[in-house]
Amino acid sequence: QAQLVESGGGLVQPGGSLRLSCAVSGFRLDYYGIGWFRQAPGKEREGVACISRRGGSTTYVDSVKGRFTISRDNAKSTVYLQMNSLKPEDTAVYYCALTNTGEAYKCYNFVGEYDWWGQGTQVTVSS
Repeated sequence: QAQLVESGGGLVQPGGSLRLSCAVSGFRLDYYGIGWFRQAPGKEREGVACISRRGGSTTYVDSVKGRFTISRDNAKSTVYLQMNSLKPEDTAVYYCALTNTGEAYKCYNFVGEYDWWGQGTQVTVSS
């Protein structure tokens, strides 16, 4: 059964770091583009970062550029989001998602582009 399971969330102080993981089963990961999204209370889900099916092209929302890094390990069927210099406004539930539509060498941080989703992991940035 196809499944995406996020882990690595938690409580961290401002300026701290976390690394989120997304373990993917039931899919051959190198066939899919991958995105990380987040949703804060009372807000819409927003795309944070994505990485393309081919070529490793990445796209980040402006608010996380220079602080977050998305990566993929197809052999381990796992996707990562390294988050540094965390801010209170990064507090949200973080989701990973897969897509096999669109261009192979580009990715887009649009919710509607993605068809398979994990259950999410909570990230709280607070002192």
